[in-house]
Amino acid sequence: MMNNKSIPQPQAVTGVLLASLVLPGLAALAAIIPLHAAAENAPEQTTIGVKYGTYKDWQEGFDRVTVKAPQVYVLAPIAGEWAVEGSWVGDSVSGASPRWHTQHTQMSGASQMSDYRKAGDVKVTRYLARAAVSASVAYSKEHDYTSRALGVDARWSSDDNNRTWTLGYGTASDIIDNTYSGGSVVNQHKHTHEIMAGVTQVLTPTDIAQFNLTRSLGKGFYDDPYKAFDQRPNQRNAWISLARWNHHLAQFDASVRSSYRYYSDTFGVQSHTVGVEWVQPAGKWTFTPGARYYSQSAARFYLDPVLNAQGQYDQMAAFSRAITQLGSDQSTDQRLAAFGAVTLSMKLAYAFTPSTAVDFKWEDYRQSAGMRMGGGSPGLDTFYARFMQVGLAHRF
Repeated sequence: MMNNKSIPQPQAVTGVLLASLVLPGLAALAAIIPLHAAAENAPEQTTIGVKYGTYKDWQEGFDRVTVKAPQVYVLAPIAGEWAVEGSWVGDSVSGASPRWHTQHTQMSGASQMSDYRKAGDVKVTRYLARAAVSASVAYSKEHDYTSRALGVDARWSSDDNNRTWTLGYGTASDIIDNTYSGGSVVNQHKHTHEIMAGVTQVLTPTDIAQFNLTRSLGKGFYDDPYKAFDQRPNQRNAWISLARWNHHLAQFDASVRSSYRYYSDTFGVQSHTVGVEWVQPAGKWTFTPGARYYSQSAARFYLDPVLNAQGQYDQMAAFSRAITQLGSDQSTDQRLAAFGAVTLSMKLAYAFTPSTAVDFKWEDYRQSAGMRMGGGSPGLDTFYARFMQVGLAHRF
């Protein structure tokens, strides 16, 4: 909730019904703080942006989740010293997730999903001489999951505007109830508190760096209600650190954006993310190719697949093991396994005028156990995902 936004990206698989599908990590608060150190000034123009994104993931011979997400964003100045911004997104979700590890042969009717999520947020910012203070609220609703969130943050700069500090706090309260779809989870709650501190520093005329540290404290219902024998701890605390460095290459009139993120939580998951983008203006065009590598360890209660002598998935053995561990924390969710992943991306932007621009973004994601440094969990099918988005923004 402590976000200082530009026109935001739709969150393809972070819808509340899909909360159990996303990779572990609560670094959103730190990741979206802009990488600049400058005087805080209220916007002088109103910005309106519309975007439409699609997300699809699959495994060999098995289409899983499809998401279609239109989004609207508005930023408007008020009285010269204030600004209000807000966004709305509607996620249309369909498909299914695997019931046991990644084996699509273990599907059941309970694992099918078709839902529509509505989400919106509003943020108000007061600008001072070298500082800005913001407060925000957010709400998200679908048939089995409701989320409400509040946030406050402050940013202030040094006298020479070469350094900016950031401090923020956010809290979210979620309710999970899947009885509408025939499930047995009734009115379960989850609460999360996050505090973030960060600093952005101009190093040279061509270099700027940033470091953010986030502490997340979560308590409540973390089980996946659509997976059998999925029982997780009722507390999940995490540390997230993020370092970013931007370097301008004058000879190419381009910039390189690099980042490193470390995540560790009480589930036992530790992850490393390294990313790089090349930003190349060319007249009215801007080309931004990028690559990102992700590696994580397994949660301490994740259960590896049981394989037979031929190396094939043994459904009955996996079921029998789950029965013997009833009452203990356990999960066969592949997102809690040890794996690595690579994302390749390209963003194209075209400015019709200084105030009007369109953009297109494409991302391809591949995840497998073999891509993890040091090796990953056995018996997992390779997972693929693709995200595409087109947007239009106008200032007036």
